[in-house]
Amino acid sequence: MTRQAAILGAGVIGAGWAARFALMGWDVAVFDPSPTAKATVEAALDRARASLPALYDSPLPPEGRVTHAADLASAVRDAAWIQESVPERLDLKHALFQEVQAQCSPEVIIASSTSGFTPTELQAGAQRPGQIIVAHPFNPVYLLPLVELVGSGETPRDLMTKSEQVLDSLGMAPLTIEAEVPAHIADRLLEAVWREALWLVKDGVATTGQIDDAIRLGFGLRWAQMGLFETYRIAGGDGGMAHFLRQFGPALQWPWTKLMDVPELGEALVQKIAAQSDAQSGAHSIAELEAMRDDNLVSILRVLKDRNAGAGAVLRGHEAGLALPAPDPDTPAMPVTLDRQVPVTWVDYNGHMNEARFLQAFSNACDQLLHWAGMTPEAIAEGHSVFTVETHIRHLDEVQIGDRIRVKARVIEGGGKKFHIWQELWVGDRLCATGEQMLLHVDLATRRSAVPPDQIANWLARAKAAHADLPWPEGVGRAVGQSA
Repeated sequence: MTRQAAILGAGVIGAGWAARFALMGWDVAVFDPSPTAKATVEAALDRARASLPALYDSPLPPEGRVTHAADLASAVRDAAWIQESVPERLDLKHALFQEVQAQCSPEVIIASSTSGFTPTELQAGAQRPGQIIVAHPFNPVYLLPLVELVGSGETPRDLMTKSEQVLDSLGMAPLTIEAEVPAHIADRLLEAVWREALWLVKDGVATTGQIDDAIRLGFGLRWAQMGLFETYRIAGGDGGMAHFLRQFGPALQWPWTKLMDVPELGEALVQKIAAQSDAQSGAHSIAELEAMRDDNLVSILRVLKDRNAGAGAVLRGHEAGLALPAPDPDTPAMPVTLDRQVPVTWVDYNGHMNEARFLQAFSNACDQLLHWAGMTPEAIAEGHSVFTVETHIRHLDEVQIGDRIRVKARVIEGGGKKFHIWQELWVGDRLCATGEQMLLHVDLATRRSAVPPDQIANWLARAKAAHADLPWPEGVGRAVGQSA
């Protein structure tokens, strides 16, 4: 498939789509006649560049080219995926789809970001109804993985399968919904919470700040990792979900909710909510709040990735396909053992990568080298491991948040029980740190040094021989404070 996307409508959602596609290596053509469209897309790209790569411990593909088309025809001409994100007006979407289908191939996927309309509603009057589907994302599109994917009875199964594959390749999580219902799944749940929240404010029960605290300090933390049903399954104790429903189900009959009623959003209520919202977070600009949100999401998602839970499991699965290629140990060049962006969680009060993270970077890079050599989970399960004896790190230049760091490794000693690894951490053409490690292969049964398996010994011996003709690294074996 051609890696070219067309983004029609460059508001918050459309700009987020443009950033997601571009950072995953797609060329993007944006069409939006609004005079603010370019600025909106550039702002989204800047935020995405500062956050999306920080989710990964592997490099993303080279960023695709983003252009702004002068007209609709040129935007969709070469596109394999067309994403519509114009305002939620059915007549506007119908007119747009008719013009798009007159210009694009029948094989192209035309997806709508609509949060409310069904595919059947969108397809009305279309030249090729089955070509139009719903792909409803969540803001910020470049960070949150969920996409609600909905087709109609007119939609070919292979088009849905192809759509799932594209979204998977973007690091997203397509949730294919078989039934067509207005607002799909997530927004129907959100609307229920939103209605209750509006009544609580209108009736003077709670402020906007108190409601947000109730979510982010309580059940919101549980939902991020387990969702709703799994959370309640735990609440049922050993009896699980059946016990929970029997114990708490009758409470659903109590008159707690105003779910089916909507408060009239008159000017007084609008001003009340707006004033409370300003008091709650008005000290920060929208741009500042967006940056805070993205930084927090990166930190949360990285923790979930480490635990292989919730959205973190999506990240881990996508990252597996981005792993660095294994080098030929006979190649004389030092292989790149780590290539990633410095995330917000790795920096100190100066915005610099702190000392512990240099150690982590070198440790992760060394693990990668040893994995290539054969120190795999299977080898560890058989009783083989490597223990670090000594580590020496030199800090030579600044590394800041958002920098793309690359670590290169040289095998100075390998083939026997002892491994001596030299590593260099680069940002662009700047050598920012060196790391030197002495390690021993250990038999886990005896907890003593032992000769490694032939595969590991031979791989490291070949790498040592290949690296032998490289210039001797400046700083090998240097003591702390030694200047020459």
